[in-house]
Amino acid sequence: MYNKMWHQTQEALNSLLDKESQKLVEQEKNPVYIFQMLATFYIKYVQIFRNLENVYDQIVHPQKRLLIRKILDGTMGRILELKNDMVELELSEFHYFDDILQDLKLAPQQLDIPIPKYFLKEKIEVIRERKKILAQILADSGLDKLAIKSMPFEEAIKLIQVAERARQGRLRALFMKQIYLQEYRAKQARLLGEKVADAGAAALRIQKVWRGFCQSKRTEREREEEMIFLGMNPPPLFDQVSAAIMQAEKVNLLRSAVQLRHEEGYREALVTIKNHLQQTEGPDIKESLRDQIRQWFIECRNLTGSFPEYPNVEDGGSAMIFSNKTPEQVIEDILASQEEEEKNKKKGKKAQKEEKKKVVKEKPKVKVSRSEMEEEEEWKMSRSAFLPSMKEGSDVYKDTWMNKDESQNFPQDYDEELIKKEKRKEVEAEIRVQVDELMRQELKNLKLAVNKEIELPVRAGKKGKKVSVRTWGGVGGRPLQDGHPRASWGTSSRPWTIESLFKELVEEGLLIQARKVNLSDYIGEYSYLGTTLRHVSIEPMPSLLDVRQLITLYGILPLGSAAVHEKAPLVKSLLLAGPSGVGKKMLVHTICTETGANLFNLSAANIAGKYPGKNGLQMMLHMVFKVARQLQPSVVWIEDTEKTFYKKVPNNEKMNDPKRLKKQLPKILKLLKPDDRILIVGTTQRPFDAELQSFCRAYQKIILVPRPDYASRYVLWKQIIQRNGGVLTKALNISCLAKVTDGFTQGNIVRVVKGVLTDRRIRQQIQKPLTPAEFIPLIAGMNPVYKEEEECFKNWYAKTPLGRKRVLALTVGGREKETEKGKKKGKKERKKNV
Repeated sequence: MYNKMWHQTQEALNSLLDKESQKLVEQEKNPVYIFQMLATFYIKYVQIFRNLENVYDQIVHPQKRLLIRKILDGTMGRILELKNDMVELELSEFHYFDDILQDLKLAPQQLDIPIPKYFLKEKIEVIRERKKILAQILADSGLDKLAIKSMPFEEAIKLIQVAERARQGRLRALFMKQIYLQEYRAKQARLLGEKVADAGAAALRIQKVWRGFCQSKRTEREREEEMIFLGMNPPPLFDQVSAAIMQAEKVNLLRSAVQLRHEEGYREALVTIKNHLQQTEGPDIKESLRDQIRQWFIECRNLTGSFPEYPNVEDGGSAMIFSNKTPEQVIEDILASQEEEEKNKKKGKKAQKEEKKKVVKEKPKVKVSRSEMEEEEEWKMSRSAFLPSMKEGSDVYKDTWMNKDESQNFPQDYDEELIKKEKRKEVEAEIRVQVDELMRQELKNLKLAVNKEIELPVRAGKKGKKVSVRTWGGVGGRPLQDGHPRASWGTSSRPWTIESLFKELVEEGLLIQARKVNLSDYIGEYSYLGTTLRHVSIEPMPSLLDVRQLITLYGILPLGSAAVHEKAPLVKSLLLAGPSGVGKKMLVHTICTETGANLFNLSAANIAGKYPGKNGLQMMLHMVFKVARQLQPSVVWIEDTEKTFYKKVPNNEKMNDPKRLKKQLPKILKLLKPDDRILIVGTTQRPFDAELQSFCRAYQKIILVPRPDYASRYVLWKQIIQRNGGVLTKALNISCLAKVTDGFTQGNIVRVVKGVLTDRRIRQQIQKPLTPAEFIPLIAGMNPVYKEEEECFKNWYAKTPLGRKRVLALTVGGREKETEKGKKKGKKERKKNV
């Protein structure tokens, strides 16, 4: 099944690569057409990525998995590149593909980018060990104990008395109710007396009630069946896990065990087969190489009159000479090179004279026509860093796996012939190094014996001055040379190791334990009117699932894969801005959970009073980024990051010095390289209190996290009630709750649900179903996000670099002004060149 899925996905990928290679040559002017093309490629790559991720997780053949992993990483990187191109084209982080999805007959849910399971599977043991060490350090230092609030003795006695009196009052009320009911029944019996009952009338009344009850139940059942048939209500046992899903999970666990077993067998086979090749084929390879090189010596001697120079080790040795060539072809190349050298010597003098004459002449003025200027304005798809690896993987698939007969390999174990083919090249390369050393000595002996040549010893190059380097110094773990003002800092005799630095950061509260929160816990719904609103020049607010997708693209995928992080568009810092309660902190913990990253807390409130002074701050940053590099991936979180860039520090916060990191943060970002899987994430609920210019300079990507819309609130109420033990019935109108809570955040909704669904209320649901009226009192006591506050965030975002470009592009003539500026700049540059 999964082999068939892989073949189908690979065919789709091959056709997509062919189309994209054609589009690389073409040039376009229409931005709408360009965006449609990029969006179509993006959507198709997402579909391929979803299939490949599923295939890689389930296939057990070790050699197939290596190839699929290479293509999977390439597809992941290409998605990030296309996303970057769309952002530069539309000048917006959020895109809407309603019309394209309709043409491709896809649902919005199929745009959801999955998180590859191998991010955590491949380092699960490392993550467990790290969590165990972190928990042990917290337990030893006493930081894991919850603070217990003390209570005075008199207040404790008073609390017990109140609870006991309430219990006695409830019992007394129950007892009095029973007495009242007994007296009422006795009174009714005395009033009615001993009246003789009519048996027929009694039977008729019982029949009437019973038939009415049966008919109402039948009508209710038929109505429920009709609603299920129409898809308006879920079928019975919809929320329960089916037996098929449980069986599928068991099969997945078995597949994982088989994958591990096959991987171990494959690694062992690599060693044993290589050793076997060295013993059986090694002597023959060695002898054939020596004969081939000796023949080259003799042929060169016969043709040129002297022995050739042996290539250096840096140039590849004899492999450079005999790479896919016969000895005759090598000799022809040598003769051709000698003839070219003689011709170049003769032409050298003439060429120098002609160049001098050209320099004396004046440069002619270059005239640029309108057609050339229009060609410069045409958009052309940028070169991809991932397409070559994807094409290489596709070629390997075509050559090896496309038409391979695997009828004899039912368990899907490793292919021995493929390993031999791969290892034979390694064995030949290793033997060639040994043969080169022997043949160099043999060539020297031949030269001495035949030509009586004496080789002069090669002069050793001048050695550079050694610079003593200290590991403590620059920000982010960069070494400092002697004489630097901070070179003497941190030269104590204390043995600084990663373990000791890790422990110190944990004890200081700078390295914290991330909460286990999956990205799927960030609940929301898609925006189905984004394209329609943009057609009428209205910028829609992003939906919660749009935010979730950006977190996946900018945070999770680059941190999870080292191969993707090195080549993909580099995102070093990320800012999450939005009102309180929209889930910014949750998203930070989600990035750490999904990638297994360490979480460092450099918030202004957390570093206040720690490592005081300039040297102390540099020491703290050095420790944090040294550990972050060694134990990558890592996330550096700055909560309430607007305090670091305050326009004016409030009087009550001046003692904490919240702007300590303001000057250091841009320096840290410059030191981060593509191979450093470190992401700086800032969260803020008051971005307008910060200096905009320095704020936007520090954060490369800015994501505005909105309050939930109606669709997201509907899904939120439904899922959060169920997750907290609630039962959805007809008495509970979810649509009503979603409308009433317009303006309230996800945090407000979660607190309301937890406040209503206590243990006692959950047990009462069978007799007393939940109703919307129970949630209203708690909602009324909370403050929503008003439209004025939302407008403040919109206006602030419009002042950011990307927001300004977007506003300028939407205004009438905005794009024309930009193109005119570009033309003027182009004319000035051409004049300078002339």
